[in-house]
Amino acid sequence: MSTTSLPGAELPVIGFIGLGSMGSGMVRNLQKAGYRLVVTDIRRESADEAVAAGATWADTAAAVATGSDVVITMLPTPRHVSDVVHGSDGILAGIADGGTWIDMSTSVPDVADRVRGDEAHRGLHILDAPVSGMSVGAANGMLQIFVGGDADDVDRLRPVFEAMGDPDRILHVGRHGAGYAVKLMINQLWFSHLVATAEVLAVGTAAGVDLGVLRDSLIASPANSNFIERDVLSILENGDYDEGFAIALACKDLGLSVDLARSVGVPTELSSLVEQVYRRAKASYGDRAGEMTPFKLYEDLLGTSLRLEPAMTAAAV
Repeated sequence: MSTTSLPGAELPVIGFIGLGSMGSGMVRNLQKAGYRLVVTDIRRESADEAVAAGATWADTAAAVATGSDVVITMLPTPRHVSDVVHGSDGILAGIADGGTWIDMSTSVPDVADRVRGDEAHRGLHILDAPVSGMSVGAANGMLQIFVGGDADDVDRLRPVFEAMGDPDRILHVGRHGAGYAVKLMINQLWFSHLVATAEVLAVGTAAGVDLGVLRDSLIASPANSNFIERDVLSILENGDYDEGFAIALACKDLGLSVDLARSVGVPTELSSLVEQVYRRAKASYGDRAGEMTPFKLYEDLLGTSLRLEPAMTAAAV
């Protein structure tokens, strides 16, 4: 199949592997943009909506690759990515020479680097393009996408990315592997923001400061952050710890981040401590608890939930 997507040309067929909370929304938006899709997932029922909307089901990753121009993977861990790439039923068994594979998983460069090394003679176009924006961003087509790879490939595939993400926040961040690194650093900092915010709000309220006054003071100070101003409101207003992204996956991401730091020789004492807090929360509340559940560790220490009165959030966001 052709891998071109020039203006006026027929849209490429997209193969999509991984229809979880993120992938299902991404597929929906690709379909809305007019792309034909070939899909697969470990759970057949995950594809029901996409198939009902016109997608073709494939039994294997190899069949997805054979039937599509561009293959996208959106999977939980590097091991899952490796599993669907290699073997008799993997992407490499079905993709044509010169074909395109985009890994949009939060992962590390090793899997794609191995493919580039072992399959160099095949002329494959491989990009890493992990995303931020949670399941809400995937559902409304406003993901932030961080692309590592050749500039020509990024330009060629921009219409595909724009079907899933915010055009102003689709960033070509550098060479192969840079997308993975940027996404891991974003997650590392966001998780650190969460733990730091939970500590500060817990200590301040325990010292007798009203929660709303404390948060307003932080927003007005040099210590303000997008997390304090916006993200934490899902907890403070609604008690929502974001079960759309499981804490087990958050712990996986933190582990990958610390591993990346170790591989490049940069000590990360703070991030390692944040990872420990996250793993304690996972042990306390279970693998499927929301990614913001470490906040609850501090609420449990206080013996009360940290919630704003409705009047305190009227002017927020």
